Amino acid sequence: MAQSLLIVGINHRTAAVEVRERLAFRDDELVAALSRLKLVAPSVSEAALISTCNRVEIIAVAGDAEAAARELIGFLAAERNVTPDLFADAVYRLEGREAARHLFRVGTSLDSMVIGEPQILGQLKDAYVRAAEAATVGIVLHRAFHRAFSAAKKVRERTLIGHGTVSVSSAAINLAKQIFDSFEKKTVLLMGAGEMAETTARQLVRLGVESLLITNRTFERAVTLARALSGTAVPFDNYRPYLKIADVVIGSLTTNRPLLTREDIEGVLHERKYRPMFLIDLGVPRNFHEGLNELDNVYLYNVDDLAAVTDDTREEREREAQKAETIVEGELESFWRWLSGLELVPAIKDIRANIERLREAELQRHRAWLAALPREQRTHIEALSRGIINKILHQILSELRRNNGVVEGIYAADVARRLLGSEMPGEIKPAPARIADDDDAED
Repeated sequence: MAQSLLIVGINHRTAAVEVRERLAFRDDELVAALSRLKLVAPSVSEAALISTCNRVEIIAVAGDAEAAARELIGFLAAERNVTPDLFADAVYRLEGREAARHLFRVGTSLDSMVIGEPQILGQLKDAYVRAAEAATVGIVLHRAFHRAFSAAKKVRERTLIGHGTVSVSSAAINLAKQIFDSFEKKTVLLMGAGEMAETTARQLVRLGVESLLITNRTFERAVTLARALSGTAVPFDNYRPYLKIADVVIGSLTTNRPLLTREDIEGVLHERKYRPMFLIDLGVPRNFHEGLNELDNVYLYNVDDLAAVTDDTREEREREAQKAETIVEGELESFWRWLSGLELVPAIKDIRANIERLREAELQRHRAWLAALPREQRTHIEALSRGIINKILHQILSELRRNNGVVEGIYAADVARRLLGSEMPGEIKPAPARIADDDDAED
């Protein structure tokens, strides 16, 4: 049975943050989760798992897409200890060419909440690396991911889609500007020192915040970032006293439950004499309890709220997105031709071998009178038979390669093999996976 791509998942368009956070995986959970996936999803031959604030998706290779989709949905539910009903209305399933197109659009940020945001490519590369560590990447996913990386590189080089305010953190800053006229006399508490948190902090520094406090579970990381940005590192087990001086609190920590609740902030507001507090929750699962929004003078926004934020370059980026779509289609066509050829390789080898077997059998059947001929005549007959066979082969293989679809091509190849008495092929063995740098992306 032909192996093809399959994607099962949810994203910011189909599921609210309260659903996405229930299915989210921490980065340090991915390898073990993929190892378990191999045991509970026998229909899946290759798999990778991407979990970000905007999406949870399994990119897989399977022969029986129906069975594989059921196994993957069951896996997500079991891993996160929820019932499939929780996300039944939000889950999508993409197969074949559409799955490949989706993967490439994700890598080029065309499917992101903020078109052109740069973080998703790094997240996709991390997902590939974790799948390689779990030994769930084979020849198809290896090629598919590297084509996605190649598409992303070309989009960055050939379009202006990344021009201007494009990151989720930038959108968050734009929201803060709607609350505060200036950041010059404001104190910001940054909870988390990862890539998104650092990007947010750098923008706040450029906007002139008076004081930047940084807390993180790994204190050394908070110290390093604070030193680079002239801020102050705060031990994670002692950040709560600083909330009373924080005008802006940005959460981007990985957590299983809200770090700040309504009860936490009610007392803080009293100490602040009810001066406004602006909370930006970049975490999935969420860092701050949604009930905080019910408090007077507290303004809480999560990642879904950022979808409504616009900036001066959005219209320009959307125009550039059309150019990016063209690049994606070119990479998709190249990948699909390769995948079609990959699926046909065993069939082509079998067809060639069996036609040659038929030719040799026929010559053997007439060996008595052929042996009586002079060597030169036997050579001519041998060449004539090969010529006839090559013309037949050329016609068959040209038709197979001309076919535009994997399914149709495999079906035609299977018919040809059966007519010639060929055996069905074994499974395609996966190749070792590696990740390419941008300059090493496949052309």
